[in-house]
Amino acid sequence: MNDDLQSELAVVREEIDRLDGQLLELLNQRARFAQQVGEIKARHGEAGFIYRPEREAQVLHRIQEMNPGPLSGETVTWFFREVMSACLSLEQPLGIAFLGPLGTFSESAATKHFGHAARLMPQLSIDDVFREVEASHADYAVVPIENSTEGAIGRTLDLLLTTPLKICGEVALRIHQHLLSNEGSLGDVTRVYSHAQSLAQCHEWLNRSLPHAQRISVGSNAQAAQLAADEAGAAALAGQAAAERYQLPQLASNVEDEPNNTTRFVVLGRQEAGRSGRDRTSLIMSAHNQTGALSQLLAPFSDAGVSMTRLESRPARHTLWEYVFFVDLDGHRDDESVGAALAELGRRAPYLKILGSYPMAAY
Repeated sequence: MNDDLQSELAVVREEIDRLDGQLLELLNQRARFAQQVGEIKARHGEAGFIYRPEREAQVLHRIQEMNPGPLSGETVTWFFREVMSACLSLEQPLGIAFLGPLGTFSESAATKHFGHAARLMPQLSIDDVFREVEASHADYAVVPIENSTEGAIGRTLDLLLTTPLKICGEVALRIHQHLLSNEGSLGDVTRVYSHAQSLAQCHEWLNRSLPHAQRISVGSNAQAAQLAADEAGAAALAGQAAAERYQLPQLASNVEDEPNNTTRFVVLGRQEAGRSGRDRTSLIMSAHNQTGALSQLLAPFSDAGVSMTRLESRPARHTLWEYVFFVDLDGHRDDESVGAALAELGRRAPYLKILGSYPMAAY
């Protein structure tokens, strides 16, 4: 390395070192202010409300709008979420329940939303995830609710009917499926383990690439990776997190049939989220079994100028051939237009449950 090059690099590296020192001081200064917020809340009897999803969403949206680059919006969002996660952990690490074991897409969603400072609490089933928060063993739950390719997650919808928990956030996670195996080639794979949703998301690729391999549905992608790691001739459809955790090579990457394959997760807690300015409201309603009943329930939304982004029917379970409808709306229940629409809906619907108003996913 010549002297001129070393001299130029030394100047730039000195500036980087100086900025690193400033960043370190600013990060610790931010952490001290976060501690002051906790102390103020404790004095006013709100020590248990250290996490405010609407406040976090406002910070992230503001940072995204201020970002001049060259770092991408996704990168700065990740960085500031980790900063906020670390600051929250100074008061009390949040316990986050999700469908385990470690290495699932649910773990990736939980980490994306709450950062790496959160206390991860993997559970054996979606039912157990709900129960952990309902029993106050965990602070929040992260559960999948729908996939852009395969649609709704039925068990989550069924549990939302009866839980006292509120939706207070959402996470949109791009799903990249990889074929993981210790085998050296596709020809050596005789069976493929994965969650039923993942098998469906890769159906066409499996038909083309592994037409004779047995497809075995298991409880999670991470469980599939565990099985594939221990069995000759086995492979798993799973994500990068499972590949790294169980040290499985990728025989094939990004094998999902739809390139924009995304799963939406909801965050469940015991308290409501306030308005962030970019919110969504979710609810469950039923309709009378008569002509025009559903259109009468939808009319309050159009009359109030409220955009409905999702309408999905689900068997009511308590009565044969009766259905409930899951609805997503743009806006917060405290917005004037949304509040008016919900009030009128409450007068028309035989059954109405507001699942929560919460900030829309930030990247």
